Amino acid sequence: MFRAIWKFLHKNELGQDLAEYCLLTALVVLIALGILYRVAGGMDGILGSLNTTLAAGNSNSGTSTSTSQTPGN
Repeated sequence: MFRAIWKFLHKNELGQDLAEYCLLTALVVLIALGILYRVAGGMDGILGSLNTTLAAGNSNSGTSTSTSQTPGN
């Protein structure tokens, strides 16, 4: 009886590898999403600062170019 149970359990271990790989993949994805969530806040601040700097530079260069391109100068 014990041998029959042992053989049955030993035969059903074939799908266990696939389940372990799926769980490991899910864990890696959750860790990657956590890292991405943490980095996204910092990236949002950097991109906001970059946008403000570019907008300020664009408005400054736009006024100086329009005055330097007047006819007769």
